[in-house]
Amino acid sequence: MSLLVIGTVAFDAIETPFGKTDKIVGGAATYAGLAASYFYDKTKIVAVVGDDFPQEEIADFNKHNIDTEGLQVKKGEKSFFWSGKYHNDMNSRDTLVTELNVLADFDPIIPDSYQDCEYLMLGNLTPQIQQTVIKRLKNRPKLIVMDTMNFWMDIAMDDLLETIKLVDVLTINDAEARQLSGEYSLVKAARKILTMGPKYLIIKKGEHGALLFSEDLIFSAPALPLADVFDPTGAGDTFAGGFIGYLAKVGTINFNNMKNAIIYGSALASFCVEKFGTEKLKNLSKEEVAGRIQQFVSLSQFAIVE
Repeated sequence: MSLLVIGTVAFDAIETPFGKTDKIVGGAATYAGLAASYFYDKTKIVAVVGDDFPQEEIADFNKHNIDTEGLQVKKGEKSFFWSGKYHNDMNSRDTLVTELNVLADFDPIIPDSYQDCEYLMLGNLTPQIQQTVIKRLKNRPKLIVMDTMNFWMDIAMDDLLETIKLVDVLTINDAEARQLSGEYSLVKAARKILTMGPKYLIIKKGEHGALLFSEDLIFSAPALPLADVFDPTGAGDTFAGGFIGYLAKVGTINFNNMKNAIIYGSALASFCVEKFGTEKLKNLSKEEVAGRIQQFVSLSQFAIVE
């Protein structure tokens, strides 16, 4: 039984009001895999990099008990690279450079040793690649979580809708929920999206927390007020990785465990934004993670006294 994460392992160059970086390691599978590894020790990734990707970074994955047999290394080619600049509010950004490189013809090969996958995290890739991964698994996982973005809604809506039909949980932000559904109210948007196939919908609202919807239940999770947000890159992927990592750990899928998973994912994401890239996410102690989760619980715990 394992947790399989599909996504990008890449290089980023980031500029925020707090500073800027040269090339650092990023990518959806990187953030999601690292986050999941804090709760589940049978995490495996499928991604592609060029031979410019540092061996020590792959060793770092292995230190976190992340299996990298499914990480393809293309000789003589370059890894995917993205560069962006965040505005002062840290909620919006401009893409400065996108170089697909090895990602342009990525074919997700699933090693035989990954066929025991019970939990599947589909990071933000083309809907066609996400579908291919599902079809290449001999048995349908117990839980499939899918992340996507507005770009695929703009250029590949038919493929996206076909893929959404195949998953259990869809995670998108509030603007994407409105675009996908055509509804402004997030409650109405969620109802409409749940008719498209998934059993659960998570709407991420950045610094305002997250909403979890099932057919007849809603849960609102807070965001932790942080004094310093250095870099929001990868926060959504970190959230998703922590979410599915917790569910893989407890092994039972229900609304209550999903609520807990959102808090666990939010806790990991709150660490992620405190440093550039994966710097903070790589070296957390169990005590730090447990303390941050407790902060989330305390934040929204109250009793009505009359």
